[in-house]
Amino acid sequence: MPAPLENLVRERWKAGKPTINGWLTLPNSISAELMARAGFDTLTIDMQHGPIDYANLREILTALTPTDVTPLVRVPNSDPTFVTRVLDLGALGLICPMINSADEARSFAAGARYYPAGNRSAAPCRASMIYGAEYFTKANDAVLVLGMVETQAAIENLDQILEVEGLDGIYVGPNDLGVALGMPSGTDREEPEFLRLLEDIAKRSLKHGKIPGLHTNSASYAARAVAMGFGFVTVCSDSGLITSGANAVVKDIRGRLESRS
Repeated sequence: MPAPLENLVRERWKAGKPTINGWLTLPNSISAELMARAGFDTLTIDMQHGPIDYANLREILTALTPTDVTPLVRVPNSDPTFVTRVLDLGALGLICPMINSADEARSFAAGARYYPAGNRSAAPCRASMIYGAEYFTKANDAVLVLGMVETQAAIENLDQILEVEGLDGIYVGPNDLGVALGMPSGTDREEPEFLRLLEDIAKRSLKHGKIPGLHTNSASYAARAVAMGFGFVTVCSDSGLITSGANAVVKDIRGRLESRS
């Protein structure tokens, strides 16, 4: 039976509910499946940074297909050939880094949509196999398109970017954006000027009817972002969970052993 061809991010957005996203950086289908069964609304497979390649992507998407999670991919750039191949494998959404202008947002969105909304090549391969014959006619509505806001230029051009019809929303990369604004590297940022900027980005996105997204590294910061108006929040990554969990266990056992000596 074909998988449901619907993007729950957009449906949750319409219903006024935030989307809880997990981040996949490991080229492993087993860890991806474990993350999918943890209860995330979406999982984003990161192909910009880290070791995940096209073969890994196919394996991960195959592992995610039987689960309830909506699979997204952060592509390395807006190259329409790469965008097409990722969507043809069955991704239901894309996040593209370094979208700095309306023209760049428009080009990215066009590559993710079939005619007449865009210029995506029509040969969906695995996507039509898993989503069924309706894929070609419904893909334009199902695929989610988010452009990353992470530079000074993106902030200056934000309203024009948000006016692009084919763009569903934006996704703030706090590390790159903070560095671009002269701040140290970091994600869950507490600089007062950055918090004010986040509130402004969310407000402007909502004004244009777009989904504002934010990359965070904790549930507490993600909850604060939702309170600001962000409708799509990343709360953790697979590699981050392994690192923090392993560190905590090792610290615990060493502390117990040292207390006995």
